[in-house]
Amino acid sequence: MNVIFLLITASTLVAGVFLVAFILAVRNGQFDDDKSPAVRILNDPPRIEPAASPTTSSPSK
Repeated sequence: MNVIFLLITASTLVAGVFLVAFILAVRNGQFDDDKSPAVRILNDPPRIEPAASPTTSSPSK
């Protein structure tokens, strides 16, 4: 039964640490991105042209 109390305490402590880290990240503006979600669909990815394959000749015997 003591192990259950230990696990509950440890999990509550870990959850609290993650909650504090999340709150600090929100306050520091880590999740502020006002412009790019609205215009992300308008930006096409760069087009990649296929490279010309070099002509290889098979060795003659």
